[in-house]
Amino acid sequence: MACSPEFIQYITEQLKNAGRITCRKMFGEYGMFLDGKIVAIICEDQLFLKVTEAGLKMYPELKDNPYYEGASASYRLVEEIDDSKWLSELVQRTWEELPFPRQKKAGQNHRRKSAKKR
Repeated sequence: MACSPEFIQYITEQLKNAGRITCRKMFGEYGMFLDGKIVAIICEDQLFLKVTEAGLKMYPELKDNPYYEGASASYRLVEEIDDSKWLSELVQRTWEELPFPRQKKAGQNHRRKSAKKR
């Protein structure tokens, strides 16, 4: 089951007071970014927020529940997504603990170049 555009829009609207939320297709589902940092994955119309100490302090009942076996630690949020104020605060606190992605060097290309045919 893929993510529906309606669910992605709903999550984005719920987090409108958290900062600049963007979603980008990644890993077969969607990565959710707050002001340039990936904070969650949206998978099969479910929100999986990255695990942080701040998240655990704010909501100790959250349990690690990755979006697939072997994935990085995350919280699966269900009823919590309907409380916009609480969700925005949790996402902001998560954002504060996460690093910005490393900047690519100019001209750096991560794709493999195919071997030249002789």
